[in-house]
Amino acid sequence: MKSFRNQCGSTLLVALVMLVMLTLIAISAMSTTTTSIQIVGNAQFREEALAAGQRAIEVVLSNANFRDATPAPQSIDINLDGVADYTVTFDAPSCQAAVSIEFVDPPPVVPSDCETSGMAICYWTTWDIVARVSDIATGANLVIHQGVSTVAGASAAATYCNT
Repeated sequence: MKSFRNQCGSTLLVALVMLVMLTLIAISAMSTTTTSIQIVGNAQFREEALAAGQRAIEVVLSNANFRDATPAPQSIDINLDGVADYTVTFDAPSCQAAVSIEFVDPPPVVPSDCETSGMAICYWTTWDIVARVSDIATGANLVIHQGVSTVAGASAAATYCNT
């Protein structure tokens, strides 16, 4: 019996230390889980925003006159639930470069404004389309640059690309 008196609550002390250690491990695990959930949420936003931006850019590029004016803003419903999830706005498309193409016998697909003094003179024009995607719910945003090359006549290349 003498050995029990000498312990003086050491079991209680060891149990409390173990409880504190388990509590710290649990708090650390919860913190790690919360951080992981935030990372996954950010990755999901980025992928959805890229998809929304690409969808909006495709709509802009499907119009042959995309270079004439700044495209109108678009609301994108990425999950098809009938509610817009993202808003996409655009900067004015900018011509980055124009490289001349000369045709001796132009095929019928050459734009009509390629004709200059009976010769077909066209340019490969390279454009930068900038889409700014905003999440309607959170306000988070993403900027997408999309390059595109098109054939343009001499007058269009001179108007838009300063050739």
